[in-house]
Parts: sequence; C-alpha cells; structure tokens
Amino acid sequence: MALNYIWVAFFLVAFVIALIRLIFFGDTEIFKMMAEGTFDSAKSSVMDIALPLVGIMSLWLGIMKIGEKAGAINFLSRIVGPFFSRLFPEVPQNHPAAGQMMLNFSANLLGLDNAATPLGLKAMAGLQELNKDKETASNAQIMFLVLHASGLTILPIAIIAQRAIYHSKDPTDIFIPCIVATFVATLAGLIVVSIKQKINLFDKVVLAWLLGITGFIAVLIWYFTEYLNKAQISGFSAVFSNIIYLGIPVIFILGGVRKKINVFEAFVEGAKEGFEVSVKIIPYLVGLLVAVSLFRTCGALTYLGDGFRWFFGHFNIDTRFTDVLPIAFIRPLSGSGARALMLDNLKHFGADSFIGHMSSVLYGTADTTFYIIALYFGAVGIKHTRYTLSAMLIADFFGIITAISISYLFFG
Repeated sequence: MALNYIWVAFFLVAFVIALIRLIFFGDTEIFKMMAEGTFDSAKSSVMDIALPLVGIMSLWLGIMKIGEKAGAINFLSRIVGPFFSRLFPEVPQNHPAAGQMMLNFSANLLGLDNAATPLGLKAMAGLQELNKDKETASNAQIMFLVLHASGLTILPIAIIAQRAIYHSKDPTDIFIPCIVATFVATLAGLIVVSIKQKINLFDKVVLAWLLGITGFIAVLIWYFTEYLNKAQISGFSAVFSNIIYLGIPVIFILGGVRKKINVFEAFVEGAKEGFEVSVKIIPYLVGLLVAVSLFRTCGALTYLGDGFRWFFGHFNIDTRFTDVLPIAFIRPLSGSGARALMLDNLKHFGADSFIGHMSSVLYGTADTTFYIIALYFGAVGIKHTRYTLSAMLIADFFGIITAISISYLFFG
C-alpha cells in the first residue's frame, strides 16, 4: 500500500508544482517537458531496461537451472543453512532458495550487478513458492529484499571505472568508504527487520556469522591498504570480479557434466523462465519510472535540495554536503538519474575534489529502492509489500549518513 500512495503522490505533487511554475513564474514549457519526459521514460523502461534484461535474465537463469540440476544450489544451501535458518525461519533448512539468495548476495558483494538481478529474481521466486499468501510479502521476502537493496559491496568496480574516466589520480580511494557505508546500511536494515520479525540477533550462530563477516571485511581492508598500492587495488578488483563472473557458470557446467545431465537443455529450460519473468515485469517498470520522471522533471528534487541548503545554512556547520544531497534524494528513485548527477559533479568539481569524492561514495551506498520493490515484487505478483519500503528507506538513511560522515573523515 505504501508504494501505491507514493506513486499517486508523485503524480499529484508533480502536477501541482508544474501548475505553480506556470501560473506564478510564467514557465510555459514545464508541462511540455514533463509530457516529453513521460514518453522518454516509458520508452526507456522497455527499450533500455526491460529488453536488455531479457538477455541477462535468460543467460543467468539458464546458468542457475544448470546449477540446480547439478546440485550446486543445494550445496550452498547446506553451507549457509544454519545462519539463514535463523534469519529466514520460514525457509526450510537446505531449501534451494537459501542457495539462490547466497548467490545473489555474493554477486552484490563483488559488484556484479548484471548477475545480481537475475539471481535475486530467482531467489524471490523460490521464496514465493513458500509464501502462503501469494499477494502479500512474506517475512522471508522482506528480509531478503532489504538485505539485497542495502547492497553490501567490497569491490565497487563501476564507480572506480567512472572516476578513472574523469582522470582521478586515485580512482580507488573511495574503496574503504564505500565498504564501510554499505556495511552500515546492511547492518541497519538487518536490525530493523529483525526487530520487526522478532529475530534474535544475539543467537550464537547469527553472532558468529556477523562477526565473521565483519572480521573478513576488516582483514580485507587492512590487507588492501597495507600491501597493495592504488593501481594494484584497481587491477585486483577488475580481474577478480570478472574471474568470479565467468567462474560460476564454469563450475555449474562442470557439475552438470559430472552429474551426467543434459547441460544445454537445462540451460534452455532456465532461459525460457528468464524470458517470461522479463516480460512480466514491464508494466511495473513503466508505471514506476514514468512517475519518477514526472517528480524529477517538475523540479521537486531541486527544490528539496535547496530547502536543505537553506535549512543547514542557519547553523554553524559545513554545508558542502548539501551539494550532493540531490544524489541521495534521487538514488532510491532512479539509478540512472543519480548516476547522471554523480558524473556531473565529477565533471564540474573534479573527481578528486571533496564533492567528487562524496558524490562517488554516496552513489555507491544507496540503491534504487523503489525500482527494486517494483521489479522484485512485480515479478512474483506481490501487491501488499507491508513494511518493506520503510525498512529499506531506513537502511538507505543510515547508509547516506555514514557516507557523508566518512567522506568528511577521509576527504574533508
């Protein structure tokens, strides 16, 4: 229901702001711009997102089907079973959904966005099979989506590449801030959902896993900063991620050959599922992205940023962070819009400026919350999302606060 109210609000707020600009400021072009924006967004949601997603979904769900038949998914499920059985008590131990979620989290961790989406949609479908109320999000689906959207990342490859394009002297210097900010966002999301679902985070198994993950990240940061220079970090990130990206299909295929299954037929079977899912989500993408386009084109985000700049200007604090707040506002709504704002800041302020650094960290912290809800719940026919949106926005909020704070610590 929350998404329904917000979707309606986008249209109404955009129309009212546009009307004010027309009547009081004589902006005769605003409604034309908004109308053209809806056409562009409707086209883009199909041609630039849904259709390319068909290929990616077909590829990775085909690979996933091989992994299922080869037993790789069940193997992963057994490994993470003790931990996931505490976080996802509705999911039976060793259920394939646990392995599917683990693959999705791993892809996010390594910055493999193209793989993370189809893997995540497959995991959501697996959780939907266990969902008793097919139109209402289950506890397990909410926990999964919040953790997925918080986007814990240890190799922010895309951002490093963009900073290199804009001639940063140290493209990888946002490496540690991005890890810390996404880790805080993930932890915040986990705590919020656990409180709501009465999950005991002090259980010895849960604590062992959380402390283990925290320790792994700490050791990784220490090793990278002590033993690798900037160029080596960048090279390691790119090479290691691509090895993993291609290594997963090879491992699954070898497992299929070992089990003597028809690997190609399994791939085609899964690829067909990918095509069906991709077509099913098109209406959700069109509806959401058109609403976001209206909200952005009417100037609402600009006014919001100006309001924060005016507000914080009354206090005796550094207000440079207000220049990057539009990225924080638009990131949950539009990944491409936030990316455009980040690139614009890198271009005008410089990749190695304080604003350039903070823009990079902030972009790498939050995720496209509304897009993710529409995509994942739309794919399985969920209409009632319960408290998913509020939990995801709380995780985003803590991630944004951490990103701003740590940017001052590292680059301010």
